[in-house]
Amino acid sequence: MPGQELAYAKINLSLDVLGKREDGYHELAMVMETVDLADTLTFLREGEGLRVESQVSFLPTDRSNLAAAAALAFQKATGCNVEPLVIRMDKRIPVCAGTAGGSSDAAAVLRYLNRAMETRLSLAELQTIGETVGSDVPYCVMGGTALAEGRGERLTALPSLPKCAVVLCKPHFSISTGALFSQIDRCKIKRRPDTRGILAALEANDLQGVARRLYNVFEDVLPPRQKRTVENIKNTLVNQGALGAAMTGTGPTVFGLFDSEAAAQAACDELLKYFPSTFLCHTV
Repeated sequence: MPGQELAYAKINLSLDVLGKREDGYHELAMVMETVDLADTLTFLREGEGLRVESQVSFLPTDRSNLAAAAALAFQKATGCNVEPLVIRMDKRIPVCAGTAGGSSDAAAVLRYLNRAMETRLSLAELQTIGETVGSDVPYCVMGGTALAEGRGERLTALPSLPKCAVVLCKPHFSISTGALFSQIDRCKIKRRPDTRGILAALEANDLQGVARRLYNVFEDVLPPRQKRTVENIKNTLVNQGALGAAMTGTGPTVFGLFDSEAAAQAACDELLKYFPSTFLCHTV
């Protein structure tokens, strides 16, 4: 059973909040994309019970970690005993950054256990298990370019985003997801992403058409200081040659899409002067 699995980060090419549902969740419409910034998960069948290890000291190591929760959800769904199991994570995806690091780790656990246990579950079955762990986990199981609706669990595969370089930049602060949702419930959304336009641009293999439509409604409800930082990072990316830039998820990570590797590297180098959690990556 020892082995490894990569857990890839995601970005939101668009994120729209359509309203609050009776179950307390929000109805969302998001165009998602996988990038090759990844955590590496190593699985060891040793010791007792189930535990998670990582170089990030503040991450939980018990069953409250999404990776451990995914292993337990897999066990419950399949009847396969996954213990003893150590999940050793080499974290590269920033934590609390809007890039689905925890959800992607959980999805990697599901993919790995399905292979290691030879359960031969379909992608749809793994997504169903993932839905019990977190709203972003089904997408992270699937990966690629997709439209996510509902809480994020209703997925439609889309034509792939044309290959491009992506610069990710996480500011020094984190943002409360709950606080942003509460704020967006109290205000009228003035601007929404052109989701249909993005879908049409993807169908036409039009990278520039996608890039000029990047938008995330949460950018409008950020606290003033955080909003200025996000806008400054976006401006830096565009000034360095990005075709478009936006915040991903509930932030605070900002990304830019580039059709020039040299321009992407220059933008990355410039932002690294101020923000150590800046990465040059590519679409998957």
